[in-house]
Amino acid sequence: MVRISIDYQGELHCQVTHEPSGSAFQTDAPKDNQGRGESFSPTDLVATALGSCMATTMGIVGRRHNIELDGVSVTVDKEMTSEGPRRIERLTTHIRFPFDRDVDPEQILEKTALTCPVYLSISDTMEKPVHFRWDGE
Repeated sequence: MVRISIDYQGELHCQVTHEPSGSAFQTDAPKDNQGRGESFSPTDLVATALGSCMATTMGIVGRRHNIELDGVSVTVDKEMTSEGPRRIERLTTHIRFPFDRDVDPEQILEKTALTCPVYLSISDTMEKPVHFRWDGE
């Protein structure tokens, strides 16, 4: 178990601390929801968790298969609902590999991204398309 502690600081800001390491950062509500947008919002962190989980798990599997992932980039576009309860409607992920697909002929990296713990934990009611781009394509 890992404990994350959150202290509300007022003005829609929270101090978030990863207790095992002591690493900390602040969150803020987004501008479109009464905040100042001065930092990551809680829903931004969901998008961040998805992209970084995909990159990290691909790195673990890449290491096992001697595939060097330096230069791989991941971007996640977060879209919120415009009607009904406020929630994340879609997280669109783009993964760019700075090498040809033939480095990974069995598509191990793509399969890994699509089975990372965060991807599997996100409800199927949220759209979560993933686009892979390899150099040379």
